[in-house]
Formats: sequence, structure tokens, C-alpha cells
Amino acid sequence: MKKIYLLLGLLVLTIACEDTDLDQFPPNIASSGSLTDFAGVLNAAYFYQLGAVTPIAVMGDFRADNAFMEEEPFPAFDRFNSDLTDMEDQFFGPLYTALYRSIISANNVIINSTDMTQVGEAKFLRALSYFKLVQVFGDVPVTLFVPDIGDISTFDLTRQPADDIYNNVIIPDLIDAVATLDNGSISSGRASQIAAQGLLGRVYMHRGNFGNAESHLAAVVNGAAAAGISLQDNFADIFGEANDLNSEIIFATQVSSSIVDEYGFSEFWSWSGGLDTKSLTPLDLSLVAAFDASPGDLRRATTINEETLASPKFPQTGGPDHDWIELRLADVILLYAEALNENGSSPENVLDLLDPIRTRAGLAALDHTVLNTQPLVRQAIADERRLELAFEGQRWFDLVRTGTAQSVLNFTDANYLVAPIPISEILVSDGVITQNPGY
Repeated sequence: MKKIYLLLGLLVLTIACEDTDLDQFPPNIASSGSLTDFAGVLNAAYFYQLGAVTPIAVMGDFRADNAFMEEEPFPAFDRFNSDLTDMEDQFFGPLYTALYRSIISANNVIINSTDMTQVGEAKFLRALSYFKLVQVFGDVPVTLFVPDIGDISTFDLTRQPADDIYNNVIIPDLIDAVATLDNGSISSGRASQIAAQGLLGRVYMHRGNFGNAESHLAAVVNGAAAAGISLQDNFADIFGEANDLNSEIIFATQVSSSIVDEYGFSEFWSWSGGLDTKSLTPLDLSLVAAFDASPGDLRRATTINEETLASPKFPQTGGPDHDWIELRLADVILLYAEALNENGSSPENVLDLLDPIRTRAGLAALDHTVLNTQPLVRQAIADERRLELAFEGQRWFDLVRTGTAQSVLNFTDANYLVAPIPISEILVSDGVITQNPGY
């Protein structure tokens, strides 16, 4: 099932960096000029995504109103002030480092490989990495080449505007990936055309470009069946190690207990399940109330446990082998409905899209004669996304992209819509990398 990792174990031993500073090029990696087969380097780009999984998962739910921390200083996730810098070692530092390692590996493939499928996958992974970086940190440094050790002193580490990164890297990379890839690799867990198209649609949603988002998301929804993608009949069957790479999954970061993850702390399934002492009862009562407002919702038992005040969505059994779902069909359907609504489509056309998701959840279709305005439909979709995607790392980023984070979470300072740049990176760059305001 973990096909990407079958060839990876030996590779990781050869290329992994032991120094966490980003300006230390992996000392044992072969120079690009001496390589002829870049499959191993591409697998490294996949592998380094693992270090980003838990930080994104924790930020997506614990920074929002689905979960909370109990042991100081970790409740800083729910305090919108400079205290968040205390989270660098466990969350923001590993996230930052892992994604740049993935980017450097992807750059090597993009620049040097003659295999266009490899290049397409690498562009997908580079786009995914930069997308996560700008979502979390805002402006970040950009490198689109493979550094030699002698070039370290000439690196331009200046943070580039997030808008430029979207327009010059993320979106072009995904457009190229859509053009280059096919859908023959979905069952193996590798990047595919439909995954690139779905991620591009999500990126456009985050940009507020609903026209472009609609066309790409429509392509995914309408092309899902031909690509072998379909909603699972049972919501619970989406999750857990036994259900990895099920029919609903468009792309997931594959996790395997047989491969040592560079992330050295509790993993995402431990946090949501209340298995880390920093948050033994992480379930926010606000999420319980949201399910209370959806009586009979079959997603409830899979998502929340009111006795343990935790989430069973990713069970402890098989925990170290749970894949991290980056994109699944229900997520794309909800984004597509949102794009249609923002583009002025009728409530009936928009809400009809939600019917299969709600039917699976044991719920009746939404009444478009009652939800008959764009704002009412917008809120209905937001409510549906919260219940469908809770503990999948989406909630915080949904609130930020829709401009509702401050009102929903009750804070005023917009500086805290992004996280602090790791202080270690500021220091190692000699101050060229600057800190975000407010931190």
C-alpha cells in the first residue's frame, strides 16, 4: 500500500540532512550533474512532506475552534498574540525545514530529469510545499534551483511576497502538472492530473479567484468517475490505516511505520485522539455544539467522542500508518459549490451538489427555498465543511481564506493570521529573513 516507500528506506539514509538549518545542502546527495535516474530524488521530495503533516494538522484544528491545548505554553495556539513563537521547536521549525527540503529535491528533478512524468510530480510537490508555506507564514524565501555548497553565501534569502509566489511558482507549477500528468498513478498514491487540478482549484479559492476556481474544481467533480474517484458509501470508511488510498482520496501524504519520520514529536493522530499529555481532552465544545445543530448526523460518531473529549477519526490502532489526506472528493465538491455560489449560481444548483454528502451523513437535502440568498448558502457550505472535514487540518485555513477567522475566533489583530517565522531561520540568515509583524 505504501508503494512510494518501498524504494525509499535506503535513499533516506543517503540524502537526509542531519543539520536543521536550511542553508546546509544535504552533504551526501549526489550532485545533479552525476545523476541520470532521478526517481530516488523524487521519492525524497515525497518523503520530506511527512515533516509537514502534524504541524499543518495541529494548526488547522487547534488554532481554530475544533480543538484546544491544555498544558502551557501550548494554549498559545488559542491566544492570538506573540506567544505563538514558543511553538517553534515542535511545529513551525519542522514544518519550515521539511517543506524546503522537499522543494530542493523537487527542484533537482524539475531542472535535471528528462522524464516528464517525474517533472510533473515534482512540480506538484513544489507547488504543494510553497502553498503550505505561504498559508502558514505569508511571505517566504523562494529558491527554484539546486544549490551547490559553494553557492550558499550567494543565496537570496529575502522573503518574497506571497502574491508573487502564487503567481510565479504555485499556479504555474500546478498548470504544468495538469498538462503533464495523467491519472494512471492514483492507486499508487503518487501525484496525478486530477490531484493537480484539485489543488489548483483550492489555490484559486484561497486567492479569491472564484472564476478560475470553478472551472478547475468542475473538471475534478465531472472527471472523478473516469479517474476512479468516488465518494465512499460509509463516512467512517474514509479513515484509518485499513482504508488508506480508498476511492475518495485524490491525494494523500503516505505514512508508514516502516520508515523513520524526521518529525520527532507526537504525530497528528495522537493529537486529535487526546494521546499527547499536552492535550488529553482536545475536543472543543464549539465543535460539539456544531454537531448538536445537525441532529442525526452520522459523521458525529466518527469525528467526536464526548466521553473522552477527543476525536476517533484517526484511531490509535494503526496510528503510525494512517495516511494524511491532503485532498478528497467531498472536499472538492464543497469547494466547487462554494465557487458556484460566489459566482452567482442559483441556490438550487449549488445546494444540490451537497446532496450526496448529506445523504451519506444521514441528513436531508438542504431546502433552497429557505436558503435562498448567497450569504445563507455561503454559511450553509461553511457549516457543512466544518462537520465533514473536522480534524483534517482544514478549519483554520478555511476561516482565514474566507475572511472570517477574526470574527469567529474573536481576535482583532490581523498580524496573527500568519504564524511566526522560525527564529532559527532568522538567525542563520544573519537577519536577511525577517520576522512577521506582531512576533
